Amino acid sequence: MAFFEVEGGHTLSGEIYPQGAKNEALQVLCATLLTREKVTISNLPSILDVMQLIELLRDLGVCVEKLAEGKFSFEAKEINLDYLKTNQYRTRATKLRGSIMLIGPLLARFGIAYAAKPGGDNIGRRRLDTHFLGFKKLGAKFNFDTADSFFSLQADTLKGCYMLLDEASVTGTANIIMAAVLAKGRTVIYNAACEPYIQQLCRMLNRMGAKISGISSNLLTIDGVESLSGTDHVLLPDMIEVGSFIGMAAMNQSEITVKNVSFDNLGIIPAQFQRLGVDIQRRGDDIFIPKQEHYCIESFLDGSIMTIADAPWPGLTPDLLSIFLVVATQARGTVLIHQKMFESRLFFVDKLIDMGAQIILCDPHRAAVVGHDHKIQLHATRMSSPDIRAGVALLIAAMSARGTSIIQNIEQIDRGYNNIDKRLNQLGAKIVRGE
Repeated sequence: MAFFEVEGGHTLSGEIYPQGAKNEALQVLCATLLTREKVTISNLPSILDVMQLIELLRDLGVCVEKLAEGKFSFEAKEINLDYLKTNQYRTRATKLRGSIMLIGPLLARFGIAYAAKPGGDNIGRRRLDTHFLGFKKLGAKFNFDTADSFFSLQADTLKGCYMLLDEASVTGTANIIMAAVLAKGRTVIYNAACEPYIQQLCRMLNRMGAKISGISSNLLTIDGVESLSGTDHVLLPDMIEVGSFIGMAAMNQSEITVKNVSFDNLGIIPAQFQRLGVDIQRRGDDIFIPKQEHYCIESFLDGSIMTIADAPWPGLTPDLLSIFLVVATQARGTVLIHQKMFESRLFFVDKLIDMGAQIILCDPHRAAVVGHDHKIQLHATRMSSPDIRAGVALLIAAMSARGTSIIQNIEQIDRGYNNIDKRLNQLGAKIVRGE
């Protein structure tokens, strides 16, 4: 099992570029199945989840060509639907949560889809009901084999309809959009997720010939078309990486510049870091984080303790709450971190407590953090990465700690961050990858 050996206490400096957005990549890669024509995607990050999905598309019969670093073309002329029934497919799909978004395109284009219960981060229950309720409203018949957690859907013809989603699920919205673009008639989706990555998917599909309106809102109208053509698409930078680098600079009292962040697509993220007292300066489309000896957590206007909570877009993405939590451990003041959307995402805080952080885990969703104000340095320890985002939060903590920490199970980190050790070492970190 691979691990990181992290020597803490080193100041970082320099410039770093965020990779292409992981969550957008998984959506648009699945969308390549909607057309026989060539689709070219640029700025793809070379991370495990993306590379595994590309291999899954290859196994399905998609002609995949690597044109340059991070740039691939996809032609889904002939798809081997029988592969969907194989044990190899089930094994691959269960390791990759993004595989669930293959259903919408397959159902729309071929009228049939199979899926194994997908894997991904161990962060509590992540319901798939939104996906399947949407497909059923479009006219698909749904079967689920409880014996082996295998789904099958079939539809001779998908028909547009009105639907009010039970939750603003990002992957659920993406999946339903991809099914609806080739359905007969008009589909109206209310309470749709409207993250920048959903917006990117919709704009890509419109360039392919789809008719989607209401983009960037939670009310989407989709007029089905007979077929879609090819297109070129460039991924946005990953907002989660941008947020991770901001937190890393603050926690390590470092001065770095995060380049080409697509600032207008970061939403509330910069403002929330500023509430923790982190100095963020916009310079064109870059973010400059100066060295700060101290950063002070704000209070609410009535003097009550600040709460940082996740929410559907344009609220704060839940993927960054673990970063906010670890940054708060060295702030001046107290903050309540409230993870509303997932029930097991705060269970990594015991590792931070072992390192000397002052955290009270109130329940599975809330943690109160009393910052050390850099007066007490965290100390090194041995720990294991439970999921992608918690893994990077622990990496940030280890980089600021006294001594040398060991982080195991870094395959979880590699699923979402490309060569993170090499990129951070270029800024002055001391991270050694071991096997």
